[in-house]
Amino acid sequence: MGSMFRSEEVALVQLFLPTAAAYTCVSRLGELGLVEFRDLNASVSAFQRRFVVDVRRCEELEKTFTFLQEEVRRAGLVLPPPEGRLPAPPPRDLLRIQEETERLAQELRDVRGNQQALRAQLHQLQLHAAVLGQGHGPQLAAAHTDGTSERMPLLQAPGGPHQDLRVNFVAGAVEPHKAPALERLLWRACRGFLIASFRELEQPLEHPVTGEPATWMTFLISYWGEQIGQKIRKITDCFHCHVFPFLEQEEARRGALRQLQQQSQELQEVLGETERFLSQVLGRVLQLLPPGQVQVHKMKAVYLALNQCSVSTTHKCLIAEAWCSVRDLPALQEALRDSSTEEGVSAVAHRIPCRDMPPTLIRTNRFTASFQGIVDAYGVGRYQEVNPAPYTIITFPFLFAVMFGDVGHGLLMFLFALAMVLAENRPAVKAAQNEIWQTFFRGRYLLLLMGLFSIYTGFIYNECFSRATSIFPSGWSVAAMANQSGWSDAFLAQHAMLTLDPNVTGVFLGPYPFGIDPVWSLAANHLSFLNSFKMKMSVILGVVHMAFGVVLGVFNHVHFGQKHRLLLETLPELTFLLGLFGYLVFLVIYKWLCVSAASAALAPSILIHFINMFLFSHSPTNRPLYPRQEVVQATLVVLALAMVPVLLLGTPLHLLRRHRPHLRRRAAGRQEEDKAGLLDLPDASVNGWSSDEEKAGGLDDEEEAELVPSEVLMHQAIHTIEFCLGCVSNTASYLRLWALSLAHAQLSEVLWAMVMSIGLGLSREVGVAAVVLVPIFAAFAVMTVAILLVMEGLSAFLHALRLHWVEFQNKFYSGTGYKLSPFTFAATDD
Repeated sequence: MGSMFRSEEVALVQLFLPTAAAYTCVSRLGELGLVEFRDLNASVSAFQRRFVVDVRRCEELEKTFTFLQEEVRRAGLVLPPPEGRLPAPPPRDLLRIQEETERLAQELRDVRGNQQALRAQLHQLQLHAAVLGQGHGPQLAAAHTDGTSERMPLLQAPGGPHQDLRVNFVAGAVEPHKAPALERLLWRACRGFLIASFRELEQPLEHPVTGEPATWMTFLISYWGEQIGQKIRKITDCFHCHVFPFLEQEEARRGALRQLQQQSQELQEVLGETERFLSQVLGRVLQLLPPGQVQVHKMKAVYLALNQCSVSTTHKCLIAEAWCSVRDLPALQEALRDSSTEEGVSAVAHRIPCRDMPPTLIRTNRFTASFQGIVDAYGVGRYQEVNPAPYTIITFPFLFAVMFGDVGHGLLMFLFALAMVLAENRPAVKAAQNEIWQTFFRGRYLLLLMGLFSIYTGFIYNECFSRATSIFPSGWSVAAMANQSGWSDAFLAQHAMLTLDPNVTGVFLGPYPFGIDPVWSLAANHLSFLNSFKMKMSVILGVVHMAFGVVLGVFNHVHFGQKHRLLLETLPELTFLLGLFGYLVFLVIYKWLCVSAASAALAPSILIHFINMFLFSHSPTNRPLYPRQEVVQATLVVLALAMVPVLLLGTPLHLLRRHRPHLRRRAAGRQEEDKAGLLDLPDASVNGWSSDEEKAGGLDDEEEAELVPSEVLMHQAIHTIEFCLGCVSNTASYLRLWALSLAHAQLSEVLWAMVMSIGLGLSREVGVAAVVLVPIFAAFAVMTVAILLVMEGLSAFLHALRLHWVEFQNKFYSGTGYKLSPFTFAATDD
């Protein structure tokens, strides 16, 4: 948890891995998840790297595993999770795994092919038997006789054209949706020289591919003439009909039907044996697939990591560069030593200097992960930058609760989050695939604190489902006011609204012990009182929150060695912020403490004083809060305005003054180089720099050329304008705490008045009230959860998110870094 306040120190490490032990070392590092490899072969294409053949073999295995997984899913089976943590297999096992997998896949293909062939053959036999058993014969003969008497003359001359023709038959089956089109096309193409009979099967047959029940239409066509027969066969082929031989004799058809039934029975027995063998093959797949997928995935990840390494000139070791936390360097050394001892040569790791900005590493646990996620959603912090997450753990739920303050609503949210926290280790809860549930579950601790803080602010507002509670005795006494004011019955009858005067002795006994006095819920000016209270509270919280953000910037300046920014940026920013808006907070608190109930009628307006402060004027009707107030206000305004040029020009002038010697040295060096080049021009190419010296010289030039005066002035001008204008806009932005708090309270009040209050006033009889209140309470509960908890809660969450990202974090947090993404097998094991 020490790294929560600032990212851990990360170093660039160079690894020398012996070629024989490189795979083992990288595999061990993947199990530990300590380092993030840098690609040293960025200019080399993926097809030209050293271990591309091994990566392709792993990809081929993954394709085979995908085929096996699809077959398992097709069979309706579920893959079991792998048992325990499986290490990456050694390279010599890759061939064995590939042979076993290919053999099993080929066996599965053969068995599945045999099953499909047997199913198709069985389906053909069942269709043939159905066609023979449909009974087209008698009806078709009668239709044939009737058709002949209608379409042919009663007396035909001997030796006519039809005397040698005999009736032929075509029988088969077609899909039901094709039958009408087939019948129409047959009639039109054959000009009526046929008789067709179509019947739907009474019992559907199992489809040979999908296994689902499918209905079929059987048909029997009688025709005469060879040309008509050829047309009929072509048309049935076009419609993909199943055509079977049809015997004219009834006895022959019965014999063929018995033979088909016998063949179908024998084929079903063979198909059953095939399916039992298929189940055995799938059982072996279930044993091989889960561990094989994990191992091959790890092996592929290892080879991809090795492809990022460069090869030494002697080809005896691989050279890798990786980012690693300084805290984990001993564990890294130990892991490399243990992984390479069997090969006789130990792997070596040592730190190397680097000018690139290291990645950011912040370790989290299940409690802090959601709060760190809020910060990272704005932007990952720069290396070693102050991390806002520890402070967000308190400020985010609190600002949310200021807008969502209600004991009842906070309690419901707290109990919902508590149930998720208590059930977080259950496998069924973790395995839930609902995206909305996963969002709530990942933020369960955030919801827990949001509900807890909402209960706290609900007690301060004294609201529980918009109703006030009298935990302590009220500080106001109506009896004392009635006794000393002499209210008569006639006075009470004429005045529906009565006023409690705190200046009367005994009326105001003292402040309520905790929160707002419940008597305010009965007052007519309840909304005006809360309006003033919450508005001033929002301003105070906003100024304190922003000032805290500016103070956190001090730790960044000190850590990065930029102490000049303490005087040239932090001090002017605090002076500007506190001199104007901090003074506003002072006026609010001073008025609360110094203005009593007796002088409340003559109390000055803070808003008018604050406006006059910028106008350098005063209002005769608005008396000052304290002596010499105008002088103090004018001094603060002048001081705040004087900080603007300091903030604008201080840092650029300091950087230019510090950078001036570098510019002089660089100019002198260039003059000497020019003279040397003129005096010794032929030898310049011989005595030139080596490649390493050129790189070093180039880097020095980059360091000296980093400071561009125009860019520095532009950056500082943007920062100054953003901060000065942001102090005004950000302070006004915190008024959303006041607005949303009032909106939530009024919505709760309206929901109670429009639903529960009406239900409670319908009937005073116990039985009738119980029956009436059940649906009313159900409606009240549903609307409370849907409107006040979900919609209002989401609105308050987004506004609290905005206050942290824009108003708080921009005072000290840049968010321009990138995360350390270690090479790890954790996702594969999960």
